[in-house]
Amino acid sequence: MQNVISEDANEPKRAEDQKQKIRFTKSSNDQFYTELTKRVNRYFKDNNISKQANGEMIFKTILILGVFVISYVLIISNLFNVWVLIPLAIINGFFTALIGLNIAHDAMHGAYSSNERVNNGLATAFNIIGANDFTWRISHNLIHHTFTNIPDHDSDIDQIPIIRLNPNQDLWKIHRFQYLYTFFFYSLTSLSWVFIKDYALFFGPKIAAYQKQPFPKKEIAKLFAFKAIYYTLFLVVPMITISLPWYAILLGFLLLHIVEGLTLALIFQLAHIVEGTDFPRPDQQGSMENSWAVHQMYTTADFARKSPLANFLFGGLNFQIEHHLFPKICHTHYRKLSPIVQATAKEYNLPFIEHTTFLGAIKSHMKVLKQLGAA
Repeated sequence: MQNVISEDANEPKRAEDQKQKIRFTKSSNDQFYTELTKRVNRYFKDNNISKQANGEMIFKTILILGVFVISYVLIISNLFNVWVLIPLAIINGFFTALIGLNIAHDAMHGAYSSNERVNNGLATAFNIIGANDFTWRISHNLIHHTFTNIPDHDSDIDQIPIIRLNPNQDLWKIHRFQYLYTFFFYSLTSLSWVFIKDYALFFGPKIAAYQKQPFPKKEIAKLFAFKAIYYTLFLVVPMITISLPWYAILLGFLLLHIVEGLTLALIFQLAHIVEGTDFPRPDQQGSMENSWAVHQMYTTADFARKSPLANFLFGGLNFQIEHHLFPKICHTHYRKLSPIVQATAKEYNLPFIEHTTFLGAIKSHMKVLKQLGAA
């Protein structure tokens, strides 16, 4: 990434109009992460297991990719009427989101395998479903994971102006209703990725608030090549093979993305914009109050940790605290690591924010949206 975003230590270069640089405090609370890392490493050593993908992860990969491919083939087979195609589109949209949450996400973090060729190969799935792995590694892996919930730095809490996701954002009158209408915009998340967001990141002057250098030409070529493949597979081929009016096929395409977008947006937002999480700001010199690891404990939340279904479907993102602290560990290990993290946080008098159920986390997210939208 150093050829794309200029870095100073662990930090991208701020754009000229926002020059403040972030520095995390080096203090005694660094001992928390040192001790936690020792305990996590001991867990893997004592159990003689790898930090990368295990049998569960390989099974999930085969299942998710299999359902995605089969549902797509059935859709374009022209064997079914519209009442069968609708649930097939919903299934395909949901499993498209699962590819991103489970397979591509781990691969792009380098957590799926110790072999980078395997990680890069699986990350290609992200491009095939219409997104772009190159921009994701920058905006998510580098920027979001470093500056979690810091207003004007973390692009995940600084989206379109009509949604107010942090207290530093301009407050509009319409925001008082955002806890009701925001979910509509969440449903457009993947459509934005496919048609707008990636192009804006490639050809805009900056990513989030950080100045970027020109992207490599091979990445630009890859962007257009994979976008063309996606448009062909999900728009052109259905138009040719399915005996329905063009507008019906477009509606099916829209339905697919509503399911995909809502799934993706909800899972990510429930990890940072819920009750208990903070939006820390740097002082005038750009220094944060805590070390990076302690900062994650104040800005990140888990949810539905004891739900087998959530653990299987959500790519470990319901264990978001564990993921932010150890992004290079495959998510299928987080369930066992979570008690270690929770106990260590308690020893160091640090918060461990969690919501016990998925619906409880949604309710908490809506409450925070309502609070952020209030005058």
